[in-house]
Amino acid sequence: MVRLLRVSLLAIPCVLLLPTGSQKATALAQTAASAELRISGAVSTPLVLHIADLKNMPRRKLSVVNPHDKKTENYEGVLVEELLRKAGVTQGESLRGPVMATYVLAEAADGYRVVFSLAELDSGIVESDVMVADTMDGAPLGEKVGPFRLVAPHEKRPARWVRMLRSITVVRAANS
Repeated sequence: MVRLLRVSLLAIPCVLLLPTGSQKATALAQTAASAELRISGAVSTPLVLHIADLKNMPRRKLSVVNPHDKKTENYEGVLVEELLRKAGVTQGESLRGPVMATYVLAEAADGYRVVFSLAELDSGIVESDVMVADTMDGAPLGEKVGPFRLVAPHEKRPARWVRMLRSITVVRAANS
């Protein structure tokens, strides 16, 4: 009985050291606040953006059904087109000729990478609504998905959705 009591008393401090839900949320918020999204490559103004920067840019909301779990998800964030505009990437009527061979490489923290042509992200050519989301259903994105997620809402499957997005690189295809 004494031995059992001693083990129980030793276990109590360990339980008290486990993070609570609010401590986890605070740690996640601190991680998200310091997270960076880099926009570089063939841009006139390379950018390093944080959550606060995205919150101060023109925002868009969209609702999509995630084909994996068949649930409606409500995202909020900034269109990739707007981020590229801020970085000084050619858009609109100026997007013609050799610039049409430009593409955008989006990369996740886990190494997952996808490509979009620059034209796919330009509202003067197509209504793509591809966005960098920072919230889903009114809350910051969780650590397994965020703090930034590239969402391509009009695609038949989410193969080019990028969770844990860390960089967007603009690349001009080389002449052959």
